[in-house]
Amino acid sequence: MSFRTYLLLFLSGLILPFIIAQFQPIPGYLDSDYYFAGGIQLVNGNGFTEPYLWNYLDGTTTLPHPSHTYWMPLASIISALGMWVTGQATYASARLPFIIIAALVVPVTAAVAYAFSKKRDLAIISALLAIFSVYHAPFVGVTDNFSLFMLFGGLYFIFATKLIEDPSRQWTWFLLGLLAGLLTLSRSDGLLWLALTFLFATRNLQPSTRNTQQREVSLWDTTRPIFIFHLSSFILALLGFLLIMSPWYARNLNTFGTLMAPGGSRALWLENYDQTFTYPPEQLNMESFLATGWNEILSDRLWAFGTNLQSGFAAHGGIILFPFIVAGVIYFRKDERVKLAATAWLILFFVMTFIFPFAGARGAFFHAGAALQPMWWTLAPLGLDEILLSLRKRNWGTDQTKVIFRSALVMIAIILTAFVVNLRLFTLGWGEGETIYPAVETFLLENGIEEDDIVIVRNAPGYYIATERSAISIPYGGENAILAVAKQFGADYLVLESKAALPQIKSLLENPQGHDDFIYLGEVNEAHIFKINK
Repeated sequence: MSFRTYLLLFLSGLILPFIIAQFQPIPGYLDSDYYFAGGIQLVNGNGFTEPYLWNYLDGTTTLPHPSHTYWMPLASIISALGMWVTGQATYASARLPFIIIAALVVPVTAAVAYAFSKKRDLAIISALLAIFSVYHAPFVGVTDNFSLFMLFGGLYFIFATKLIEDPSRQWTWFLLGLLAGLLTLSRSDGLLWLALTFLFATRNLQPSTRNTQQREVSLWDTTRPIFIFHLSSFILALLGFLLIMSPWYARNLNTFGTLMAPGGSRALWLENYDQTFTYPPEQLNMESFLATGWNEILSDRLWAFGTNLQSGFAAHGGIILFPFIVAGVIYFRKDERVKLAATAWLILFFVMTFIFPFAGARGAFFHAGAALQPMWWTLAPLGLDEILLSLRKRNWGTDQTKVIFRSALVMIAIILTAFVVNLRLFTLGWGEGETIYPAVETFLLENGIEEDDIVIVRNAPGYYIATERSAISIPYGGENAILAVAKQFGADYLVLESKAALPQIKSLLENPQGHDDFIYLGEVNEAHIFKINK
């Protein structure tokens, strides 16, 4: 396809995220709040540190503390880039690069589709599906990892195609390693892509064995040149990965003494999602996990299994696209790119269901699967065409039928996207309580809060963004846990939002004036405010 076509697709891809952005004046949820707040810290010259704390899993005991100990930093870096370029530390500036990246996903998806089918019309349909992405549409332009994962995932399959077409382009392994590094710098589950790159390298053929003499050769047959070919592929991919990740690993080694930041490992032992906020975090360990009993452990994973299947159907499959994606996978199951995408999805599903079931079912699987969306948008129209071709062999349908069904597929995707955007932005409302924080802060100022006082609140990064005040999250464990973190971090005030209170502290909402340790100050927009009597 021509450069002009790709440019027009990019410009078309800008329109919907830009329109949606007009109704998203704030990041809108914890993940996006966190990455935006991290960008603000970088822009203000504070480096990778945080005056807020959204969970306690890394063992932090003071504020400020090292940042990105649970989530990775790239979205915050991109947020900071937008603010540096515009010279304004605002959310509109921070999200600008993400809108541009979301638009870039559209021509990249078209390039993936064209590399796959060599058909311009199918590539344009795939690009339209990337624009009207149903469940992803409200999120691709916010300060989060969705558009980053889509872009890097799409580029990964473009370069994978080049390797399939010509295995002698060994420098492409370095590019795949770079992309695996960028995916990992975006999300910790991006490490999967380095493993997939190594797996892909073992399946790739030596250049001299192409065409009519293709044959599989054992990787470990050191008597043949194929061993050197595979080894060099591994090394190039690893070098590309380390070029991206080495600075971050060096930071972790210098700060924590380990390559990986300590926040994520304790998530292995969660018994429910709310335990993400456990304090002290040492309570989460293998012994506490096994003490819940295997019936409960298996029950949790069966719940995650069902929830992630629904996410695969609705979010990854875009509802209407799902059967055609499955058809595309089946019809093109021998294609190396399809094998790679299917393997990646199955591994993600396994990890997010059986190893990290609570994080996976609460959004991590939805997030991580975004890297595969360009392939699914490629396979959906291909699957539809293959179904129609099979029907035509049975004397059903014409060329006009194909046009009608393709058009209907895009139109239904547009309608579903409009429905989801309306639901997420207007019916449910954009935001998860952050809009009340300025009023809460005003109330606290009127009641004598000092400049350096710390607030305990549901969304600590969101409170910091709205008020520039240090905040920590409400811990899991009830009133005793709240008092413990208040003492440890020197927090003086507690804000309980009626709609988002943990079950263990319902009594504070039901009887706010009946507690000696919590002095009830009043209510603002259904948020109960207490001064902590430490």
